[in-house]
Amino acid sequence: MATDHDHGKCIATAMTRAESLCAQRGVRLTPVRRRVLELIWRSHEPVGAYAMLDVLRLEGFNAQPPTVYRALEFLTEQGLIHRLESRNAFIGCPSPDHPHQALYLICTQCGTVEEREETPALTAALADLAQQSGFRIIGRTLELTGLCQTCQTAQSAA
Repeated sequence: MATDHDHGKCIATAMTRAESLCAQRGVRLTPVRRRVLELIWRSHEPVGAYAMLDVLRLEGFNAQPPTVYRALEFLTEQGLIHRLESRNAFIGCPSPDHPHQALYLICTQCGTVEEREETPALTAALADLAQQSGFRIIGRTLELTGLCQTCQTAQSAA
């Protein structure tokens, strides 16, 4: 994650986009759905359902696990968030206005996650690999682990 990143602006942009897209699509961004989305965008680290449930309860929402899971399902269906399989957690989508194949760069040191859209060349290479094995891809989550630029710089300085 870039050190000059304005996270307040990042959250505001995500919420404005979500409100606009839900209005265009004729779906409701209820108070619980909105708050779950805000909790996911709090940082660029994946957030688990039970962590969100704990915060919702502290804030006075009468939330139970099905409430959070329904909100997560809605937000995922609308393309506003993605589920990181390896972490069983969720991250906000920076490009919810168009369908895309994404890959995730996950820093193993600080936990931040950056979403990147797959290039056509990468998508084609994955399809070719699957086809060579006679495999039909139904879905996928591509997660790459390593060190972000900030953590690499900190390691070099140490």
